[in-house]
Amino acid sequence: MKTRVLARDVDLGEEKVIGVTRTAAVAKGGRRFSFTAVVVMGDMRGVLGLGQGKAREVPNSIEKAVRDARKNLVRYPLRGDTIPHAVWGRFGASRVYLRPAAPGTGIKAGATVRSVAEALGIRNLLTKAYGSRNPTNLVKAVLDGLNNLRSKEEVFKLRGLPVLADRDRPKLEVVEELKRDQARREKGDKRDGRSGDKRDAKGPRGGTRGPRGKKGDAEAKADAPEAKAEDKKDAEGEAKA
Repeated sequence: MKTRVLARDVDLGEEKVIGVTRTAAVAKGGRRFSFTAVVVMGDMRGVLGLGQGKAREVPNSIEKAVRDARKNLVRYPLRGDTIPHAVWGRFGASRVYLRPAAPGTGIKAGATVRSVAEALGIRNLLTKAYGSRNPTNLVKAVLDGLNNLRSKEEVFKLRGLPVLADRDRPKLEVVEELKRDQARREKGDKRDGRSGDKRDAKGPRGGTRGPRGKKGDAEAKADAPEAKAEDKKDAEGEAKA
């Protein structure tokens, strides 16, 4: 959700010229050329302004565009150095898909979308442009997508939910808690003589566990013939009696 900002309240950086187009008007004495400039400028902290200017000379058109951009400054919600969630932006025949990226990804975009992202303060972003690649329509499509951004606090307010502290903490803390719980379970299994879900063949002192160990199986096989011979003698003695 966008919020209007005054130029005197922020520290704006240098302007970025998106494009300059030339138009010609046929008059009695010949052609009269005029130039239209599109400029974006921001403070690299979530504030961005778009301006357009038209004049007979290129420097004058850029100067008019800068003045127009300073009048149309808007603050957009960001999440660190990327956007909170994925959005689509549309204007005319241009469509742009904006998607947040992990730290270290960089800005994967063309020259037009990159200029807007850098002026806004975004450092990690994934984008894809569809349809017309006209710079003027493309930059307006990006701004349409940025207007659809919602922060977590705004979503909770729209749904009538309170913003709790546990909902604001990052997911990394939850992952670390799960890792700590898993480490505690593994320590408990090792104390009980278990490694995970499988039992070891050796006991806590290194010996075998009854007849299931290797030594127990060997002794059982060795004692089997003797046990059979004793049972046979007992059977013969009962038959004589």
